[in-house]
Amino acid sequence: MRRFTLHPVNPQRRLIQQAAEQIRSGAVAAMPTDACYVLACHLGDKAAVDRLRQIRAIDEKHLLTLMCRDLSELAQYAHVDNRQFRFLKDWTPGAYTFILPATKEVPRRLAHPSRKTVGLRVPASAIVQSLLETLGEPVLSTTLILPGETQPLTDPDDIEHRLARQIDLMIDGEPGRHEPTTVIDMTGEEPMVVRVGLGPIERMTVAR
Repeated sequence: MRRFTLHPVNPQRRLIQQAAEQIRSGAVAAMPTDACYVLACHLGDKAAVDRLRQIRAIDEKHLLTLMCRDLSELAQYAHVDNRQFRFLKDWTPGAYTFILPATKEVPRRLAHPSRKTVGLRVPASAIVQSLLETLGEPVLSTTLILPGETQPLTDPDDIEHRLARQIDLMIDGEPGRHEPTTVIDMTGEEPMVVRVGLGPIERMTVAR
């Protein structure tokens, strides 16, 4: 396992490029976001996706999240009407995951098998944004919560100690937050908060 220590505001370009190369080559990475740490891998790498699910002990019914640079990229993977777009514009970037109808651009194994939905987010993280810009495409991610635990891992040293033999890359930006993202289901008539996390929900619809 390789470990890169990146500046949280001005991540080193050389290390970002190396991290992007590893992810393109099939690495499963632990990385900080504007919420908690996540596991991430290349969108199109089935073996890496399977390893990511194995580490989390989750099956194909557990919705994974595509981290995108911006709304234009997000719209490639989700069907979004004008009303939804205005809502997303108000709440991105930030610590939110949006459940949206998946387009055909989303590999079938990544969309929810029964609902044909996909989780998407635009993080407000300089490290993630720099990595996504270098990759030129989204990465697939899931909250870094280990099997049998209820809280995400937040300390880079702890993550390395516990996952050194299971992941290929550890991106150390700073200690992570203890809360995952707020999840908003946008497949119905109105946005519905289905998990309250780090992102504030004032001005938003009542949580389910």
